Amino acid sequence: MNNKNNNIEVSVVMPCLNEEEAVGVCIRKAKKALDDLDIKGEIIVVDNGSTDQSVAVAEKEGARVVFESKKGYGSAYLKGFKESTGDIIIMGDADNTYDFSQIGRFILPLKEGYDFVIGSRFKGKIKKGAMPWLNRYIGNPILTLLLRFFFKSYFSDVYSGMRSFKKKSYNKMNLISTGMEFALEMIVSALRLKLNIKEVPISYLPRRGTSKLSPIMDTWRSIRFMLLFSPDYLFLIPGLTLFILGLVFVFLFLRENIVLFGHHCGVHVMLVASLSAIIGFQIINIGIFAKSYSVAERYINSDRIVSFFIKHFNLEKGIILGLIFFLIGSAINVKIFFDWIKVDFGFLDRIRLGIFALTFIAIGIQAAVSAFFLSILNLKRLR
Repeated sequence: MNNKNNNIEVSVVMPCLNEEEAVGVCIRKAKKALDDLDIKGEIIVVDNGSTDQSVAVAEKEGARVVFESKKGYGSAYLKGFKESTGDIIIMGDADNTYDFSQIGRFILPLKEGYDFVIGSRFKGKIKKGAMPWLNRYIGNPILTLLLRFFFKSYFSDVYSGMRSFKKKSYNKMNLISTGMEFALEMIVSALRLKLNIKEVPISYLPRRGTSKLSPIMDTWRSIRFMLLFSPDYLFLIPGLTLFILGLVFVFLFLRENIVLFGHHCGVHVMLVASLSAIIGFQIINIGIFAKSYSVAERYINSDRIVSFFIKHFNLEKGIILGLIFFLIGSAINVKIFFDWIKVDFGFLDRIRLGIFALTFIAIGIQAAVSAFFLSILNLKRLR
């Protein structure tokens, strides 16, 4: 293959970190598959800091080797995709777990009109010893289920590392993750862009060499990614729940104790309710900030909640809303102060009313400050 030819149709990208036992096999399989399909292609091996003979083996087999010093699964792929010249990109690990002789099934759907193809090991065949029991029956299914819940994904194997896509589709994704969560970010971006996606069954083989995966950290980074890209579930729903419940109970305890589940509850529970309302309101604000920032930076498409707030709650309305809450709380505190004067600054039992007032003052200040910050986040959208 002539890697300098500008008429390259397919770029096969393989990240590599100490894979001298397998990288040569992967390259040979990919070359033969492309030759059998009579497709002009290139094979790019992205070395991510190998200390063995991986680079020498890859070059000997005719691959183009590029180097990425920043460690990470995502970092390697970002470099490889940037260096690719083909209209179609096929990705897969250089440890021989993915069978590059099957790349034909990743090319044909793209020529038929699909934008993105992902292999499914669970719909295909997982060879004995290829996938640890914990990954196969717990880790992967749970992450697949979470992605389906958060992002309405319909894939059976979200962590499959063998995929293909059109270069023009990739350019729309604006991927930034540098670790294993890169695989999830790619799927989430493809779903949000409403790309035409196809899942195909593939074989999964026992790897050659030592695994570079860190199951606990990789799982945590994946869950963290899904939460950060799902502000509704991370912020808005929990925040709204805390705020409403807290505010309801603050009102309920305003005049007297109440009985809950057979227990008498009073001012101490009201304090917890007040804290819940204040914290809940702040979490809601953070959720709106997160969504606004994601829209402004084009990490996600336009959002209904963000659009609603921009349309109905501008800076001035936010300040007015905050001022109303603040004045209500302040007026109550003024009343308490005059009641204290009436008893000649003696003992005064106005704790419930005081908690109610402080709750409104805190929420009022939060509302006004949040309106300022939200207006800053949306400056780019309003230009």
